[in-house]
Amino acid sequence: MDKQFATPKSMKKVILRVIRTTLLQFGSATKVELSKQLGISFPTVSKVVAQMERDGEVYVVGLDDSSGGRRAKRYAFNPEHMLGLAVFLEENETVYAVFNCVGEVKEQGTRPSVFQDGLPLLIELVQDILLEFPKISSMAIGVPGAVDNGRIFHIPNYKSFHDFELKTYFEDLFSIPIVVENDMNAAVLGFQKRSGREDQQSLVYLYSGKNGPGAGILINGDVVRGSTFFTGEISFMPLYDNQNFHQAMYQGRKNTETRTIGEKHEIHAISRLIASLVAIINPHTVIFSKEEMDQIALNQIAIESTKYVPKAHLPELIVSDWKRDYLHGLQRLALDRMVTGIRLVDVLE
Repeated sequence: MDKQFATPKSMKKVILRVIRTTLLQFGSATKVELSKQLGISFPTVSKVVAQMERDGEVYVVGLDDSSGGRRAKRYAFNPEHMLGLAVFLEENETVYAVFNCVGEVKEQGTRPSVFQDGLPLLIELVQDILLEFPKISSMAIGVPGAVDNGRIFHIPNYKSFHDFELKTYFEDLFSIPIVVENDMNAAVLGFQKRSGREDQQSLVYLYSGKNGPGAGILINGDVVRGSTFFTGEISFMPLYDNQNFHQAMYQGRKNTETRTIGEKHEIHAISRLIASLVAIINPHTVIFSKEEMDQIALNQIAIESTKYVPKAHLPELIVSDWKRDYLHGLQRLALDRMVTGIRLVDVLE
């Protein structure tokens, strides 16, 4: 923050954020440790922590050994002080999870798809959850479409959500911070943290599901969104014989149900896609959903891909639990907003 324009109120918010983040990352700390770790004066830290304790945001977990003077109190963040909500929308279901500040799930459930009746059903669902869990302080919503800063601008199968400012609408309606994210972007973020692969610089998550092919791409720890937030719409990638990837994969059939990939034309199409990814971004790992890919198909794709690029440059091909990764990614985004923009990359296990 530019100190020239910082106000006492804004500085207090910044201090509150970094204290929250430090306590969540390290589990506990004394006021002296917080002061040294954050480079903030002891009186300022003491004042903010005292207010947090009065608000129930932190509590004393013990006293440190004495070094000759009064024993220092050790503080921890109250994980139940704030809750988050993650919701993702699919053609046949709406899945949600309520979790606390350290990512522990308090309730998870599945409801009928809100796409059947449009926005009113989603509003009703969120209202019901907020009434049951009034401590919810942030929410992340995942959608099977392209998103530009909370506006859904490409979601062909669901016209009532097309070109809709969902983030702004819900923030005005519920008065809590909202994140709206593309499903595959959330999934690749969730996989990265859940699998402990933060050291890997590039990941690509591929999934078809019921809404057609999509990809989440992560490079150097950041999701690649593109100049118009259209990155990952791999259905449009041209392959051969005047066909794009979607046409080559589905051969005229509808992508209305998840099924195991294994047909020869599917293996060929995915192998060409893998080769294109290698030539453009050379990813470390490509992840598929275990619902639609098995080891036999992965082996076939690896062999077929070497027809186009040398084997030495192929990424690791693996399967993962897409729904779990998706929810985990939304959780991560909601936690970031819950602590007012600070990235809590070390909170979730």
